[in-house]
Amino acid sequence: MLELPTRDPCDLCVAAAEEQWKIIDESEHTLTVINPWQFEVGQCCVITRRHVATLLDLSETECAAVMAAAKRIAAAQVRAYRPLGILTFQNNGVYSGQETPHFHFHVVPRQPGSDWGIGPPQLATFDGAGRMQGTAHDPGDDAARRARVRASREQLVAAAALLRSQLPA
Repeated sequence: MLELPTRDPCDLCVAAAEEQWKIIDESEHTLTVINPWQFEVGQCCVITRRHVATLLDLSETECAAVMAAAKRIAAAQVRAYRPLGILTFQNNGVYSGQETPHFHFHVVPRQPGSDWGIGPPQLATFDGAGRMQGTAHDPGDDAARRARVRASREQLVAAAALLRSQLPA
């Protein structure tokens, strides 16, 4: 059994309900949202409408919807930002680096001059993604890492609007 992070209330469910300006695209099973942690400008997450924790909890229909949504936002990112590449990743359980107990699939446009290295960008900012077995994630060490990538509401609104305008028809 995967050990899951705890966060109550779920920040992704709250954002979907109360911060609709973050939503860039939506389908019956997914929402694509601007990530408040902009490791790269334009970083988004595809989340499921249904509150489920991991990939293992998704239905086949939700799996297909997540990939279709990821493809749509990646196309918009290419149009909007002309990145060098598109990185996608998804974490399952605290030992993989999952911090929110709601399925989310990252879609990251990799920019020229990026210093995040290869792979999920947040892994470049701390030693190892895993946690000591049996211990909860302590967000106390996250402040310096997150301060660098926390975008203002104005920046996020602008990025979300740009990406919405570039979605394929």
